[in-house]
Amino acid sequence: MLKVQELKELIKALDLSSLDELKFEQEGTKLVLKKQGTQTQVVERTVEASVTQQAAPVVQAVEKSPEPQTTVPAQTPSQEPTRNANVHTITSPMVGTFYAAPSPDSDPYVKVGSQVSEDSVVCIVEAMKLMNEIEAEVKGKIVEILAQNGELVEYGQPLFVVELV
Repeated sequence: MLKVQELKELIKALDLSSLDELKFEQEGTKLVLKKQGTQTQVVERTVEASVTQQAAPVVQAVEKSPEPQTTVPAQTPSQEPTRNANVHTITSPMVGTFYAAPSPDSDPYVKVGSQVSEDSVVCIVEAMKLMNEIEAEVKGKIVEILAQNGELVEYGQPLFVVELV
């Protein structure tokens, strides 16, 4: 199965090419990319009937707008502060579920205004039943939280904006 980054590279290659359609098949997984005006439609599905349990999350149609990394309008305001050299954006290192706290009854790891250091845990991203603690990796103050508790996040999706100290 293709990784998210590989899919993004295929979409970008198709957008930059003069091709209107790309078909790809590997290990029972079929991928069809079609250009429709200024948008690229991605359809991926598993061909084998015996893999129906895995096919459910894989069968999907995703439309990608021509602007890179603007999949959610809420991310647009966060891109403006990142131009400032004094601001760092913490991104998700994987696809998974975002959790702001270690348990449903606990307080969140950080809030807007919280001070963080390089090794401060700012959230958890659950992937395949594994809880992955995400660290700030910079010293500063949380100025914006871009993900909601329990929300699915993508690889590279901005989660926090940190003002560097």
